[in-house]
Amino acid sequence: MLLSLHSSASGMEAQQLQLNTIANNLANANTTGFKRGKIEFQDMLYQRQREAGSQTADGGVLPSNVEMGNGAQVVATSRVFTQGTMRETGERMDVAIDGQGFLEVQMPDGSTAYTRDGSLKVSSDGQITNSQGYPILSGAAAIPEGTVAVTIAPTGEVTVTDGQGNQNLLFTFQLVRFNNPGGLRSIGGNLYEESEASGTAVQGTPAQDGYGRLLQGYVESSNVNVVEEMVNMITAQRAYEINSKAIQTSEEMMKIVSQLKR
Repeated sequence: MLLSLHSSASGMEAQQLQLNTIANNLANANTTGFKRGKIEFQDMLYQRQREAGSQTADGGVLPSNVEMGNGAQVVATSRVFTQGTMRETGERMDVAIDGQGFLEVQMPDGSTAYTRDGSLKVSSDGQITNSQGYPILSGAAAIPEGTVAVTIAPTGEVTVTDGQGNQNLLFTFQLVRFNNPGGLRSIGGNLYEESEASGTAVQGTPAQDGYGRLLQGYVESSNVNVVEEMVNMITAQRAYEINSKAIQTSEEMMKIVSQLKR
């Protein structure tokens, strides 16, 4: 019965972590470029009292084990990088990535982060930044003063138009992708960092070699399915309740045992 207490407690803790993940997904249901989190569980070590294949006292062979589990544990909280829906904004500097790829962002410490959030801005000196003011790398150049229109092609070419109607190809956006995007480290602000698990960033041109195309005037919505998350929340709540009931039952059984008389 002590084993059942431990197993049930680990189950309650696992479901609490599941609820934390669901709550974060729901909180970011309207966050641009957000990718929902997924928690993964596995069973813990087993206490094996008898091995399958061992002989019994009368010479027979046991066909199966006699083993007791120790509950569940969390092994991963990964990101699901499925495509979110495209939401039209009409803003000239908004750009959605339709397919694989990330934009590179320069952090204040000089390191590089990666994002799917294409809500881009132009600073007072013409530099292209994200919503936090961090410069966008990805081959970007400053927008010249006097520019009246900016056109971003699906293949990444950025053309600017001045007041006289002259057009000039300014630069071409580049995207990066990873062998294992689920291994990226989330740092908040719709940003990710490279890790040993993600692999190194591989740069490429939009709409070529499997990289996503760029859609000007759109942003990618969160890929959180609110209905699915609500169902998962109910499931986690029911599992939490059942595990707590198992603890209560174990306690009652131990109480009965302690009250036994000779």
